[in-house]
Parts: sequence; structure tokens; C-alpha cells
Amino acid sequence: MKLIIQIPCYNEENTLPQTFKDLPTSIEGIDEIEYLIINDGSTDNTVSVANELGIHHVVCFKQNKGLAAGFMAGIDACLRLGADIIVNTDADNQYVGEDIAKLVKPILEGQYDVVVGSRPIDETEHFSKNKKLFQHLGSWVVRKASNTQIPDAPSGFRAYSRKAAMKLNVMNEYTYTLETIIQAGQNKIAITATPIRTNKQTRKSRLFKSMQGYIKRSSITIVRAYMMYSPLQFFCILGSFIFTVGLIVAIRFLVLYSQGNGRGHVQSLILSAVLLLLGFQTFFMGLQADLIAANRKLLEDIQYRVRKLDYASDNKELNIEDKNEEQ
Repeated sequence: MKLIIQIPCYNEENTLPQTFKDLPTSIEGIDEIEYLIINDGSTDNTVSVANELGIHHVVCFKQNKGLAAGFMAGIDACLRLGADIIVNTDADNQYVGEDIAKLVKPILEGQYDVVVGSRPIDETEHFSKNKKLFQHLGSWVVRKASNTQIPDAPSGFRAYSRKAAMKLNVMNEYTYTLETIIQAGQNKIAITATPIRTNKQTRKSRLFKSMQGYIKRSSITIVRAYMMYSPLQFFCILGSFIFTVGLIVAIRFLVLYSQGNGRGHVQSLILSAVLLLLGFQTFFMGLQADLIAANRKLLEDIQYRVRKLDYASDNKELNIEDKNEEQ
């Protein structure tokens, strides 16, 4: 059983040594542990420090591409290197490396394919009250959108089985954390959370630059992912709201008309007609989007099978589970 711990890095020459020092060298049930960093266009000595530390693998971008792109590049590299389990952690030493054993345990036991580390948000001193509030709120929205019970959706400390990693797709350029949970939940991938610890803050978050920016970009990510994986439900909810408003306006006009006051409220009739038509069109858009989503699922299945063959050719053998699935 091979575990690869990947660390996305952008100018982390100062924090990487401590992060690496805290990573486990052995875990019960794991035969081999390797380390990989994704150098996301760093302008400092991150790569040199990684080589000095003895990190096994380095994936380099010539320019900064963002956390989501770095995460997926790391996943691709880990799969090609034959990883059976992939753990993602941050280079700022936010998470306690010893807790990686907690992340991989449910996967080793065959119970889950994705495990997300749940931070003690309310007890984390360097989190402001507003940040704690919006972390909880955002996680609640993701739980509703994904039909999962993940209490800390923005957590980047997580483990993936090989099978789950091959099914990952990240469309947005901001972050992978929210979208991948919605994807896992909607695709019925076995996902759970486990409590983990955090270290003291070593630097300010580069992803969380401002509260408004974080809320805006996270909201767009959640809505986009929900539209992608549950389009019929999304458009039906939206269409129902618009149609109901139009119906209320129409009833109001009819009441006024029955009282002899309809002549002065013709604009209400026009507004009602527009809203009812728009609501109907939104329902129709939902049906079209659902057909597109069905086609996307077929494409994802094809992509998964192609990835299995591609990564298997790199490792000269197919996973036994994958062989059984194909037969």
C-alpha cells in the first residue's frame, strides 16, 4: 500500500521545512510513504528547499496557476507514481502531520474513499468571529448542496483512495475544496470527515484575502458546482420561485379587477405574464440541463476508464479492484 502526501506550494521556503518535519515516516497499514510538492510558480527558493529536505517528487509550474490547478496537477502526478492513497496538506503547517494516520484509516479499512479533516473552527484562535461564522455557514450550504455531513468543507487536509482520485474533476480556478465535496456527494462517492488538530498560524491565508472576496468566490463556486451536478433540482427551485411570484401578482390583479380596479393595474398583468413565462422557461432550461448532465455522467465514466488505462500503463499493472469492475 503506497501513500503519497502532496503539498501545493507558492513561495513556501520558510514554512515548508517545518511542515515536512511534522509529516509521518510510517503509518500502520502503509508499506511506503512518499512526498510530493507542487511548485505553483514560486519566485523564492521553494524548490531548492524541497530538494534539500529530500522530498521525492516535485511538480513545477512556470507561473502561478492557483490552488485548484496545483491540486489537480498533484493528483495526476500521484496517480502516475502509483499512489494507492493520496493525502493533501498545506505548506503553511496549518495541520498536524501526525493526524494523517486518522485520515487514511477509514480508507485502509475499506469504509470510505474520501476523508476530510475537520478542524476545531470555534477553538482556533487566529480565526476571527466573522471567519468562524462564514466557515460554518459555507459548510452548511455545501452539506445541503452535496447531501453529505462534512462539517468543515473548506478544509484542505484530506485523503483520497486511488479510485476516488481518478474520478476527480475541478472546473473552477479558485479552490478545489468545495467543488470536490459536492462532486463526491452527488456522485455517491463514500465520503466522511474526521476530527483533526491545527497548529499555530505561521502566515496569513493567501486564499482568504478579504471577507467579501471569500464569500463572493465561494458562493460562485458552490452555485456553479450545484448547477453542474444537480441542474434539474436547481432550475426547478429557481423556476418555482419565479413562477410563484408571477402567480401572486396575477392573483392580485384578478382580485383588483373583480373589485372594479383593474384598469389602473394593467402593468401588474404584464409583470405577471412575464414572470409566469420566465418561470416556465426556467423549468424547461432545467430539463435541458438535466439531459446535458446525463451526458456529462457518461463522459465522466469514459474519462474514468481512460484514466485507469493511462495510469495502469505507467505502473505496468491494473489494480485488482479495477480488473474486477471491468469483467
